[in-house]
Amino acid sequence: VQLQASGGGSVQSGGSLRLSCTASGRTFRNNGMGWFRQAPGKERETVATISWNGGTTYYTDSVKGRFTISRDNAANTVNLRMNSLKPEDTAVYYCAAGIHAGASISPQLYRYWGRGTLVTVSS
Repeated sequence: VQLQASGGGSVQSGGSLRLSCTASGRTFRNNGMGWFRQAPGKERETVATISWNGGTTYYTDSVKGRFTISRDNAANTVNLRMNSLKPEDTAVYYCAAGIHAGASISPQLYRYWGRGTLVTVSS
């Protein structure tokens, strides 16, 4: 089972990026999925999560109105559209598959993790 995150890069403040996460080895159509990030010297933070059918989403307060999580179960992918990026969004972003079908918030409720993709936002 592998989760591969892609789409990271370097952008200026106010720019946009779209992260994608593709699963291989098994389907996660019945699992909640999430995006998390970890900045240097900080703990891993939940950014956004989505339930198995996309009906429920969660966003941490700092990204509400700027980030959008979505999923395509047929393609076994989950995406994170990031607009109006800020320097404080700089981090390694990870996607993960949850052990439940809902949009779980705690990283401890996620079993399968991708390697991460680096997002750097300069001012």
